Amino acid sequence: MAGSITPFLWYDNQAEEAMHFYIDVFKDGEVLGVNRLPEGAPGIDGNVITASFRLRNQTFTALNGGPMFKFTEAVSFFVDCKDQEEVDYFWNRLTSDGGEESQCGWLKDKFGLSWQITPTRLMELLGDPDPERAGRAMQAMLKMQKINIAELEAAADGK
Repeated sequence: MAGSITPFLWYDNQAEEAMHFYIDVFKDGEVLGVNRLPEGAPGIDGNVITASFRLRNQTFTALNGGPMFKFTEAVSFFVDCKDQEEVDYFWNRLTSDGGEESQCGWLKDKFGLSWQITPTRLMELLGDPDPERAGRAMQAMLKMQKINIAELEAAADGK
């Protein structure tokens, strides 16, 4: 089958701002295209209708659709982080300027979009073949907002 699946993100009127924010956060991002209202169209001339961009080889489209719909935690984006430095970086950047911390590595950015900032090590510990070790890591994670790898490892080791 041809084609791909692209997350389509509905914003009130911040599609272009959100796109540039995410590209700045993820560093490898790029603008793929911006569609604006043509001169004389209903609305404000030059306003963005859609903005397409890429982050970590994933294409996204942002729509300025108005205030009718808001993001919920029912959909989130999982960011696989190689180490604590990456966890800290993405956590701090995505919660900056009005974002909100949540539980178990989840957060909302300043636009209300939910993200899971998850170190690879967390998934390894939760999948440990020793169920007691995995359980201790799970219990530690449930008490965290931002994931702390050293604390997870200590908990898994029973320390």
